[in-house]
Amino acid sequence: MGADVIKIEPPGTPDMMRDQDADPVLSDQGLGTGFTSQNAGKSSLVLDLPTSEGLVVAERLAEDADVRIENYRAGKLEALGLGCEAVAAIRPDIIYCSMTGFGQTGPKRRHPAYDPVIKAYSGLMAANGTADHHPTRVGPPLIDCGTGAQGSFAIASALFQRCRTGKSQRIDVAMADAALMIMSMPVMATQALGRTPPPFGSVTPGQAGYSCYETAEGLIFLGAATVQQYVNLLRALGEEALADERAGMTRQEIADLAEQDMGRLTEILAARTADEWEAIINERGVPAAQARRMDEALAEPQTATRGVVAASEIESDGGPLSLPVAAFGCHHDGPALAGLVPRHGEHSRQVLEEAGLSASEIVDLIAGGAVLQS
Repeated sequence: MGADVIKIEPPGTPDMMRDQDADPVLSDQGLGTGFTSQNAGKSSLVLDLPTSEGLVVAERLAEDADVRIENYRAGKLEALGLGCEAVAAIRPDIIYCSMTGFGQTGPKRRHPAYDPVIKAYSGLMAANGTADHHPTRVGPPLIDCGTGAQGSFAIASALFQRCRTGKSQRIDVAMADAALMIMSMPVMATQALGRTPPPFGSVTPGQAGYSCYETAEGLIFLGAATVQQYVNLLRALGEEALADERAGMTRQEIADLAEQDMGRLTEILAARTADEWEAIINERGVPAAQARRMDEALAEPQTATRGVVAASEIESDGGPLSLPVAAFGCHHDGPALAGLVPRHGEHSRQVLEEAGLSASEIVDLIAGGAVLQS
């Protein structure tokens, strides 16, 4: 979106995602797919923050920064002299965003966390799976990405507020809080019921038209959530008489017959493939989709029209890699893949030059080990 982003990493321990990859060649280059998916277009500065020289550089960088984002444990940067108050003294209108596992308050504020740890803590694992098999880990890092989305929205809102008021802002984003926001519906249901709803896997209780079924080839998830959609679904499946009968019922009356209807839908859907049924049902205006693998989803013509991923210059054993860009497009000035994935310390000298440091200062910092230039 046009932001100039500087990623700061320590000299001896780069971002751990750099060397986590199914492709050992990319890992050895510090370009693991987990890293490349999030860091294209950023500048890489390697800086030893705990040193006095590193502290001075960090302060110089704060002079021209609109936003500072940090994901150290609560209190760590304050102890180094780089907390919000210290940075605000240098740049009074700074937007300072802290992203941690549990936030800046509470008894767990100093506890470390990773995505699956928060999934376990927040109840997400217990909400996943079936009544017979749970808690179950959700594979992709939804909490990491959800936390980033919450942080991005908060930062954009703070920048807009600053345009109107001139005020700085301190933003406190917690992964545990992001998990609860992602699960806002079960959060409400748990309170209303006075207990945690049991996990129900791929079959939604009381909703025959909002569940997953086996077909002649593959699984299909039906998304008929309303009475009208359910009636349209039945007509798409050739069940005109049943559709006429259900059309005069309430949602609850239909829910009372869900087990019976699920039996009938199971028989019907077994007659064709998931791919065939998806086309037939979608044509009737009813949501439904074959349960695809990731490679199948990426190969879909629909995906190619969206710009959600863009070709990069990175090659793996599987061929050229396309990197995730954004889940939205704009009529003009929208998101774009604007640069390569940075090597560890690739832009250190450039970043320091842009911050106003002299050539001799930069040489001394590199020689002293406070800065690394790859």
